[in-house]
Formats: sequence, C-alpha cells, structure tokens
Amino acid sequence: MEILIVILLSYLSGSIPFGLILIKIFTNKDIRNVGSGNIGATNVLRTGNKYLAITTLILDATKGFLPVIITNHILPDQIQISSLMVFLGHIFPIWLKFKGGKGVATYLGVLFALSISLSILFIFTWLVVSLIFKYASVSSMFSSLTVLMVTVFRDNVIMAINSNMMPNNNIKILLFIFFILIIFTHRKNISNLKNRTEEKIKI
Repeated sequence: MEILIVILLSYLSGSIPFGLILIKIFTNKDIRNVGSGNIGATNVLRTGNKYLAITTLILDATKGFLPVIITNHILPDQIQISSLMVFLGHIFPIWLKFKGGKGVATYLGVLFALSISLSILFIFTWLVVSLIFKYASVSSMFSSLTVLMVTVFRDNVIMAINSNMMPNNNIKILLFIFFILIIFTHRKNISNLKNRTEEKIKI
C-alpha cells in the first residue's frame, strides 16, 4: 500500500504542467502552440518572458525535489521509485494526454534531493556546455551523461581503494534510466542537430 501511495503522489506531483499554466494565466496563450510546443522552461523562454521561464524552471525543479525529499524522510527504501515516478509524471502527464516536457528541470530537482554534489556538477556542466555550443538540448544531454559517468567512476575508485565498501548500485541504475529517458525526450532535438535546424539559446 505504501509503495502505491508513493507512486501515485510522486507521479501526480511530476505531472503538474507549470509552464502551460503560467503562460495561460499571464499571457492567455497555449505554450504548446509556441516554438517547439514543449511545456518546459526553455520553450517558455521563447515567448520572450524571461521571468515566466525562470519561474517555470524553479517550479518544475521543485515538483521533482519535494516528493523525493519527503519520501526519503518517511519511506527511504522507496526513494528510487519516487524519483522515477516524478520524472515520468513530467514526461507523460495524464492531464495532457501523456505529452509532457523533456524533464530536465524536474531531473535537476530530483538530483538535488539525491545529491547536492551531483546537482552542482550538473549545473556547472550545463552552463559550460551551453556557453560553448549555445544549445540547451546538447547541454542537457551532455550534463546528464556527465553525472552518470562521474558516479560510475567515483564508485569504481571507492571500490579500488576499499573493496569492503559497497557502492549504491540503485543510484547508478536510476541515473542511467534518467539519461536514457532524457535522450528519448530530446530525440527531435537530435534530429534537428543533425539537420542543423536546432534553435540556439537566446537570452
């Protein structure tokens, strides 16, 4: 019963389409008819409203952070389930016929609940890559890969130093699933990058 509650509440939290709601309230537009049609912060930025884009980013991250941190305090054994379900809720929200966002901000929120150091690594990598290439999609995919690879490398180093210390393989599996899902949600961006039609970040 407990796991069902965690699954339901985490999914419902993740499925709140803040980008869609904010744009509708403040501009009376449907974000799905703007730019890429995505409900996330990057597409909200394409409306020209930086404040709504920042607010969307914060809210999407918060809806990923809160369920996971609460689950960690109450039912720590279910933290991986909560992390995955809140992420899936954003990508496949029931309210929008399972057509949601790309999950990067929500992923960051989940990451903050799991590890502050990995969150900082993600943000730093995202900023550096975005400054170099100017593509939000490239930054997101590369940053999620970096987080995964650093975690795997760190655990291997720990094992080499002390074979009695067992790393948390569940976190590595979770980060791998997140990476695959982020690649999946960016499949159109990958196609655009190949065709050189991907839009650059405009700030």
